[in-house]
Amino acid sequence: MKAGWVLLAASFLSATLISCSRDASARAGSKPESTLPEVAAAKVVRRPMGRSLTVSSELVPFQEIDVFAKESGYVKQLLVDYGSHVKQDQLLAVLEIPELQANIQQDESAIRSMADQVTNAEHQLGRVEAQHKVLHLEYDRINSVAQNKPGLVAQQEVDDVQGRDLAAEAQVESAKSNVEMFRSNLASSQAKLEHDKALFDYARITAPFSGVVTQRYANLGTLMQAGTNSSTQAMPLVKLSKEDLYRLVIPVPETYVSNVVIGNPVSVRVPALNQTFPGKVARFSWDLRQQTRTMHTEVDVQNPTGTLLPGLYAEVTLTLNKDAEALAVPLSAVERESDQASVDVVDGSGRINIRQVHLGIETANDVEVLSGLREGDQVVISDRSSLTAGEQVQVHITQPPRS
Repeated sequence: MKAGWVLLAASFLSATLISCSRDASARAGSKPESTLPEVAAAKVVRRPMGRSLTVSSELVPFQEIDVFAKESGYVKQLLVDYGSHVKQDQLLAVLEIPELQANIQQDESAIRSMADQVTNAEHQLGRVEAQHKVLHLEYDRINSVAQNKPGLVAQQEVDDVQGRDLAAEAQVESAKSNVEMFRSNLASSQAKLEHDKALFDYARITAPFSGVVTQRYANLGTLMQAGTNSSTQAMPLVKLSKEDLYRLVIPVPETYVSNVVIGNPVSVRVPALNQTFPGKVARFSWDLRQQTRTMHTEVDVQNPTGTLLPGLYAEVTLTLNKDAEALAVPLSAVERESDQASVDVVDGSGRINIRQVHLGIETANDVEVLSGLREGDQVVISDRSSLTAGEQVQVHITQPPRS
């Protein structure tokens, strides 16, 4: 009986030793899955990515001017007021300028006088030309006889006729000069009339472009000073703003300047109206302001329905760059050192591979990988400080938040 128990104990001990030997051999070959370090990973996917810049700015009219009078005068008619919508060349006001009216009457009178003088001078020219013609023919006949039949006509008579001919010729030249002088005076009077009429036309103040009157400074009877001399304290008639087109001035930071392109569409949200309007980059200054390191950039916003108003604040979202099929990884997967970037990739056998990558568009949560990865690769997004290249890990695929 004892011998049986001894044999049974020996068999159990032998089996236990063999099992322990196998477990030790297994541990020496590879770790069991339950002892592998666990890492969180995400798959590399393709999806649209873009980067944008949002800047607050104030809506200002594309054009806004103070309308001044060209000539001094009293406001005789005022045809607009606050909020008046006007078209280009529409009449805004009429000034009363008595001095110019008197000048025009004087100019017209001077023109009539000059015209009469020209007529008289032309008649005088006709008379002296006729007299010169007669005297010249007489001289030709006497001189011809004196040449053909010497001694028949006294030389004194020939000289007298020649003298009268030359005197008549001088009178003709003088009469021609008088005619030219009076014609010149007439032209000068006509030019002065046109000048005074042009100035008098400024008594009618018109709109230089279509817009809305946002300020009115004058009333009926107000004396408007000519706004052509900076030394005078001239008061404008009204302030006129273009209402169908606005501009937004946005300061683009230095790091984004290279992405600003004329014609780029932008989104313009006006919180006060709770509406969003389309716009586009229309112009920029091509230089940076030294104080702020920003570039003056302007966005044009159409306002065909008149919804927008000057002075409203707007949030401009400018799309800097965009890729519809970007290869994207979470930002937490990327390790940067100087100008180099790398990620830890888990291969098919569950081992860590370190890869250098070239990055592109970066958003709040993701970054575009231009080279170094392929779609479907698994990249580690958990703490990688304890991981080494070639280490075997246990992967848990997670879905990080998207931008």
